[in-house]
Amino acid sequence: MIELTIRDDVAHVVLNAPDKLNALDPAALAELDAAYEAAETAGVRALVLRGEGRAFCAGRDIAGVDPRRDDVMGFLGGLVTPLLRRMSAFPAPTFAVAHGACLGVGLGLLIATDVVYVADTAKIGSPFANLGATLDSGGHALFVERLGAHRTLDLIYSGRLMSGAEAVAAGLFSQVFPADAVRAATEEAAARAATGATQAFLASKELVRALRDDRLGLWESVAAENRAQAALCATNDYREGFAAFQEKRRPVFTGRD
Repeated sequence: MIELTIRDDVAHVVLNAPDKLNALDPAALAELDAAYEAAETAGVRALVLRGEGRAFCAGRDIAGVDPRRDDVMGFLGGLVTPLLRRMSAFPAPTFAVAHGACLGVGLGLLIATDVVYVADTAKIGSPFANLGATLDSGGHALFVERLGAHRTLDLIYSGRLMSGAEAVAAGLFSQVFPADAVRAATEEAAARAATGATQAFLASKELVRALRDDRLGLWESVAAENRAQAALCATNDYREGFAAFQEKRRPVFTGRD
């Protein structure tokens, strides 16, 4: 179900089970984890995640699951959460193409990605009102942070799904595009990032994660920025960026040191 290709320092990870809207079972989660591990081992400088067919990912594949014997903690805590942690900590800029259904675990995959470009036809929210289940995979944290408590609970209680345009306007994700343009826009952004100063990007990624997780206040974040900048001074990319600016030319970054 999961396909991985690497071109020009960019990993392309594809959820390829369009007949079931790319819903994920334990085997698919293991494949996805392995794809991220392989991309990290290859030393790529950017990664794009997308889904084939009409949807990005409709969430967990519950076909054949007996709710009386369902090991929910094993599925979410044992499989999904470790994968989301790996995705969030991936050592390069990551991008996702969100289109169609982006629900449940599928929404979690987007939350664990650095930059998400959304099709205007995307459907984002909590579809669990009629399932007797609750939003998972980080959805509560994202919604409360961006929407506030009242709008979050309204979405959960009603089961209403936001369009891509509404989700971007609410600050959930980065940019919205027509459905036929979102993939190209995402891949272009990843290609640009793959030619950039990767170590500098990773320094910002860590700072953003620390701020998001409330591990840093204002002055702690300023101190962390100072430390990051000092460390970057020792890299070839830092020196190349300065030299290119002074010589009025385009920098050529290696992204590796």
